[in-house]
Amino acid sequence: MALSLAAVLATALMPATTLADEALVEQRPTLHYPLRLDVVATGLAFPWSLAFLPDGRALVSERGGSLALIDNGQVTRLEGMPEVSARGQGGLFDLALHPDYGDGEHDWLYFSWARPAPDDDDREGDATALSRVWFDGNHLGDTEHLFTQNRFSRPGRHYGGRIAWLPDTTLMLSIGDRGVDKSRAQDPGDHAGSLLHLTELGEPVSDPEGQPTFPDLPEADPALYSMGHRNPQGLAVAADGTLWSTEHGPRTGDELNRLLPGENYGWPEVTLGRDYVTNLPIGKESAPGMQDPVHVFEGRFAPSGLAVVQSELLPAWNGDLLAGGLRGERLVRLRLDGDTLVEREVVLNGEAGRLRDVRQGPDGGIYLLTDDDPGRLLRLSPATND
Repeated sequence: MALSLAAVLATALMPATTLADEALVEQRPTLHYPLRLDVVATGLAFPWSLAFLPDGRALVSERGGSLALIDNGQVTRLEGMPEVSARGQGGLFDLALHPDYGDGEHDWLYFSWARPAPDDDDREGDATALSRVWFDGNHLGDTEHLFTQNRFSRPGRHYGGRIAWLPDTTLMLSIGDRGVDKSRAQDPGDHAGSLLHLTELGEPVSDPEGQPTFPDLPEADPALYSMGHRNPQGLAVAADGTLWSTEHGPRTGDELNRLLPGENYGWPEVTLGRDYVTNLPIGKESAPGMQDPVHVFEGRFAPSGLAVVQSELLPAWNGDLLAGGLRGERLVRLRLDGDTLVEREVVLNGEAGRLRDVRQGPDGGIYLLTDDDPGRLLRLSPATND
């Protein structure tokens, strides 16, 4: 499966007319570029995540449990994925190829999902889980279940489920608070409402010097990286190793956070979100010992999908964050200097619909998945004057 960079780019840089069924937007002015928005593939059923193969084809997870392979706009569903718990917001979530995928020894596709309690387990409900399946580029092989959060819950809400690889080939997994008992996010022994740091085999990452991530909380789970999260559904690693996350607040209060080990991000004690029924504030705006967000999105944005741009096609955006919004139906570009927001731009505002995932492709274009049935895979790139 491993291809040269030239072969990858030859596939990925095919003209938009050979990939697209239609151009949604011919010219969209922005601060730095006029952009076009093209349809790459249609007919997806509530797509959730996107991963590019070394040859330029793409894999897309569908929340109901299917895995779709997209080749030049054609969609084929692959057999061999486990049965997911697809009630409410549950289902098949994020996809991430092993960093060494294509070398013949690490051809694993990692995925997160809502795992129903096994028949031989006395626990009920479902839980956010991490698994991997062998993929030879055309067919799925054996599946290995690596990790399941330590408490099953009634199916429904706030699974988190984003995966991000770190430079040392360990990974981060986000888990939401599960939406019923908000206080779980403040329990360091409960995986709910947390970011977890795992090895490629799903084991907790040990500190090289043997120091716990939360030294003042002896009851903290050994995989716990950060806590106090509500429902993190955007996760991205910058070139300098900075880990960024976007997460849903309740009725406003959606956050962008710089993730640091051993920190508490406040939910539900600290939040700018409001109660769904009364519209009254839920918690404090800030508190000692709890991290404030770097940015709070305007209105009811509902973030899902986050990417850090490093693209030859869009060099003026390099280092910027692109955050997708579900309810807001917006793609927002954020430029930060440290923790200070220095530039914010709404790149798309309703043209594409609900945005579930945001990825930079191997061609430098920005690829988006729309949360719908039928959903679409879209490509955002600089408009050319032919």
